[in-house]
Amino acid sequence: MVAKPVPKPDTPLTTAESALVALFGERSGHLPGNADAVMARDRAMQTLKRHRLPTRRIEAWHYTDLRRLLAEVPDAQTEGSAATVPSLLEGAHRFVFVDGELAERVDIDGVQHEAVADGLRADVGGIALDEPDPDDAVALINTAFVSDGLRLTIADGASVDRPIEIQTAHNGGQVHTRNIVSAGAGAKATVIDRHVGTGEPVLASNMTELTVREGADVTWIIVQEQGAAATHLSSLKLTLEKDARATVFIANFSGKLVRQEVHAVSQGEGSELNFRAINLIGDASHCDVTLELDHLVPNTVSTETVRNVVTGKGQGVFQGQIRVAQPAQKTDAQMACNTLLLSDHGGFSTKPELEIFADDVVCAHGATVAEIDHDHLFYLMARGITEKTARGLLIEAFVDEIVEELGDEALIEALETRIGDWLEVHG
Repeated sequence: MVAKPVPKPDTPLTTAESALVALFGERSGHLPGNADAVMARDRAMQTLKRHRLPTRRIEAWHYTDLRRLLAEVPDAQTEGSAATVPSLLEGAHRFVFVDGELAERVDIDGVQHEAVADGLRADVGGIALDEPDPDDAVALINTAFVSDGLRLTIADGASVDRPIEIQTAHNGGQVHTRNIVSAGAGAKATVIDRHVGTGEPVLASNMTELTVREGADVTWIIVQEQGAAATHLSSLKLTLEKDARATVFIANFSGKLVRQEVHAVSQGEGSELNFRAINLIGDASHCDVTLELDHLVPNTVSTETVRNVVTGKGQGVFQGQIRVAQPAQKTDAQMACNTLLLSDHGGFSTKPELEIFADDVVCAHGATVAEIDHDHLFYLMARGITEKTARGLLIEAFVDEIVEELGDEALIEALETRIGDWLEVHG
């Protein structure tokens, strides 16, 4: 095993690291939690202080040198002044967090909910903060500063009639939330995890633990549409039990520095994961989607398709690692990452990986980076369509292909509208 590089004790803290340490000193006494939570927060901050933010020397952060890219962090935002936005889908059940605090909630048949802030304070049946890995910067920051979130428990056999939107709105500053969601055996639900904000600088971290019990079917949509000055660090930990099915769809539309991690485990035979992501990267944005998927048992299926559009000085990253354990015979896993690179000043790095210990599997991965097909562009322009419109149509066709796999017309229309809005600005 290669030893992980640890900064020397005398390595100076960066401006951002110093600001996080100072802010923790100011805020930790005001954050929710019992004695165990206080100790967990303190340990997380001490680990961050000792190991520093990860650099490219850490394999998982090779393409996103957080210590360099996170030059500074804003102060805390405690005024609760953020404006919310209408739900992505009309009629959705809605929970809203304003500047990191639960401000709007709704009762849903078959679903129990609890504010994470209350769970952190409870001594019985409460929420524990686990000790993160020293290189898990998302978890370290979130554990130290998490202020609230949502614990959702969907009952066995419940079929939620309308999508649930968890909206996190901010007006700059720092926002740290955590969600814990369990879909009971045979349950069915669609959840939209949506992050919105203004153009003010923000450091937002969000962690979600999603467990899909036996035979349950969950569609989890992450819509990240914060301002151009936003830093968004996010992690989704997904566990699939026997015959469970999950569709995870990520749509990144903006942000200065975005890191979206997905850690999935297929631990139940017959389970299925469909992972899709669209990353629209413009201006000087840096957008990183990192997926780790473990197939642990026989007869599981996964498909992963990522579509990226890069323009301006945007930089994109996709790291996808599929690990197939020796008992996981008959695994079927297919991964593809396709990128349209529209600018000579932009770039995209991709690292698909397969690590297979079983001998009777069907696994494959592939990646492409290409420009717009000039023959197709010429074909459209020859029919009187302007170049900008023609380019927009080709880009939309490229990303809409996987959006339409969602199969929900209202959801497809809402996402395609946002894709069109992005193209109006960046196309």
